[in-house]
Amino acid sequence: MDDKKENEKEKHEGIDHEEEEEDEEGNKRAVVLGPQVPLKEQLELDKDDESLRRWKEQLLGQVDTEQLGETAEPEVKVLDLTILSPGRPDLVLPIPFQADEKGYAFALKDGSPYSFRFSFIVSNNIVSGLKYTNTVWKTGVRVENQKMMLGTFSPQQEPYIYEGEEETTPAGIFARGSYSAKLKFFDDDGKCYLEMSYYFEIRKEWPAGQ
Repeated sequence: MDDKKENEKEKHEGIDHEEEEEDEEGNKRAVVLGPQVPLKEQLELDKDDESLRRWKEQLLGQVDTEQLGETAEPEVKVLDLTILSPGRPDLVLPIPFQADEKGYAFALKDGSPYSFRFSFIVSNNIVSGLKYTNTVWKTGVRVENQKMMLGTFSPQQEPYIYEGEEETTPAGIFARGSYSAKLKFFDDDGKCYLEMSYYFEIRKEWPAGQ
């Protein structure tokens, strides 16, 4: 890769980060790279250079320019959570959750297989290292602390879909009851896009109408 492309690559990936290099005496020192710039500006740079344009397309993929803003900061909007369970209709829960009269966002049957599916939209700029955590407590004791790396995503109009692995709810009388949880989406830079607390219930049977 020539110097021109390398400089473009640094502009695209650099967000006021530091790299180390050695001086003549072999001592390491921190080098501060340039700040992040809007992706729309990145795409306009050297657009007449055919080889550089192809390199950017390969790096960025199919970027929807309608989703590019003037800011350098990416935006992620988590649209909904769908609960999937074999033999059951999909339960789509818009975010933020709407609790029922008991304060629960949803209920699950004990000993049942299930999985979560999220949909989200990325706009303005590329989001790097998007991940989520879902921490669950029962009677004040943490019983689950799930952390999942989703990946790096470029802006586009269509929502991205992520489906987690199938799990099984705990079974038995002591597993039933009320649970509290906190869901959080954030990226490699620590920027938080969603932080939401909610309650759910594990029951002996599936709720009627769910």
